[in-house]
Amino acid sequence: QMQLVESGGGSVQSGGSLRLSCAASGYRLSTYYMGWFRQAPGKEREGVASIDVDGRTTYVTSVRGRFTISQDNAKNTLYLQMNSLSPEDTAMYYCAADRSNWWLSPSYRYWGRGTQVTVSS
Repeated sequence: QMQLVESGGGSVQSGGSLRLSCAASGYRLSTYYMGWFRQAPGKEREGVASIDVDGRTTYVTSVRGRFTISQDNAKNTLYLQMNSLSPEDTAMYYCAADRSNWWLSPSYRYWGRGTQVTVSS
């Protein structure tokens, strides 16, 4: 079974950057469709970025040009580079994996426990 563990969250000021990591174990990450999601208190889980098995990426409009999803197959790790952060980016961030391509829909089969990102103004 695929296991996912996120790290790299923290507290930053507006305009700052963070890089989230998602370490996968159990299966080769390169054979899975992957996504990053976030959920703020009182809000629904939102798809932020996804990457397919051919490396094609998709972003929600609000992060396009600021966030970059990537993966290192040798390390079996997914990343989310987040630049120009704003308080609206504050949320718990989750990575997800599936054999099917769900793009930014929260229908992935495997989920990590999340890492908190807090952006102060």
